[in-house]
Amino acid sequence: MGALPEHGLPAEEVLAELRAMRGGDLPTHGGRLFAYVYDPGLAGLDELAAAAHAMSAHVNGLDPTAFPSLLAMENDLVGAAAQVLGGDERTVGSVTSGGTESLILAVKAARDGRPDVAAPRLVMPVTAHAALAKAAAYLRVALDTVPVDPVTLRVDPAAVAAAITPETVLVACSAPSYAHGLIDPVEPIAAAAAAAGVRCHVDACFGGWTLPYLRRLGEPVPPFDLSVPGVTSISVDLHKYAYTPKGVSILLHRDERLRASQYFGYADWPGYTMVNPVISSTRSGGPIAAAWATLRHIGDDGYLALAARTRDATAAIAGAVSKIQDLHVVPRESTVVAFMSSAVNLFVLADELAARGWHTQPQFRHGDIPASVHLTVTAAVAPRVAEFEADLSASVAAAREHGPVELPPGILDLLATAPVEQLAGALGFGSGGALPERMAVVNSLLDAADPAVREQLLVAFLSLLQRPSRRP
Repeated sequence: MGALPEHGLPAEEVLAELRAMRGGDLPTHGGRLFAYVYDPGLAGLDELAAAAHAMSAHVNGLDPTAFPSLLAMENDLVGAAAQVLGGDERTVGSVTSGGTESLILAVKAARDGRPDVAAPRLVMPVTAHAALAKAAAYLRVALDTVPVDPVTLRVDPAAVAAAITPETVLVACSAPSYAHGLIDPVEPIAAAAAAAGVRCHVDACFGGWTLPYLRRLGEPVPPFDLSVPGVTSISVDLHKYAYTPKGVSILLHRDERLRASQYFGYADWPGYTMVNPVISSTRSGGPIAAAWATLRHIGDDGYLALAARTRDATAAIAGAVSKIQDLHVVPRESTVVAFMSSAVNLFVLADELAARGWHTQPQFRHGDIPASVHLTVTAAVAPRVAEFEADLSASVAAAREHGPVELPPGILDLLATAPVEQLAGALGFGSGGALPERMAVVNSLLDAADPAVREQLLVAFLSLLQRPSRRP
């Protein structure tokens, strides 16, 4: 088809093509996708966000003096995040395009805030989000990961403290961790960082907009935000549980001094002086306006109600999983249900659930940490719990009947040497990287592979997918 036809097409025809393309995507609404998207189930919210996005889509965030409306909305969003996450009159922040950008900037601010350290290092639990590892790789900061207990999945604060060296510029922890939904012991970790004169960042991208509301509802949420001494920065994604469109995140710093090294400025050229608080220079005002409108529409009481609905749905989903023999639920601390099994093949189970319209996120083993299935629960899941429970029971029965996954003979020996096209064919991928109907064999292979080999395979496969369309 191609994006550049010889002659332009009528608008309705283009939109019809787009609707047809979207028909092959996973459902973003309706509470059947337990990853990637966040659905509050609120009527009219999509239309409001789309209208606000359209109103500011062509506004450019490059120069806030040219478009003061965008600056005002950004300041409002930062102020709201500071209010929710324990900030005070000194708190400052920035609006970014997502959690990864927020984490990259947190690492950059910590690195550039210590120009005396020639070989900076980042300390974090191994359960911290991979975007922190990406930040370290991009910014040439060495990464020191601290193991967690393979049974409790928790990090020992003393082990984090012991990992801090004179070259450490940042200690990071999670509230909660994405994979299992567990909150790191922020207070002792932040205290250890402060004692060493090191910044401490809390990655609350995933749970930062729910944990404060869950605490207000009586849940035992431990201290994790800027109210904790020693926490110097925190990030929260509004496009997660604030239910705004993609992609808007907030990075908060305790004070302006800590944020200063986040900025980039350059005047040594003949053009305009570039001064950027975030990675992008040109930024569409669309996502920011949509986020601002969403927060204004839902309001604090609305978010409290959504958190209550999500809490109840999470408890109900966890209860449904716990009823099934051989499925073991990780203790709940947030809005995640994660479960493991030594008797049921989780990758086959994920396929069976997908065949019944439920899309989960299988997670591979890591060292002594077993493979698991991750379910991100949103408010829209609440009315579907009974359906999920019935389909989960049927899916487990089908997975038991299927039995263990048998990998193609010799496939493990091919991992390091075979072209990815050959591996893709052996695993059932079609031309152009089309996915097989069932992914259990692929996921079992990836689970058996060393993480470094797994990375190489997935990078190569993604490269196969991302090829330019050629017009006939």
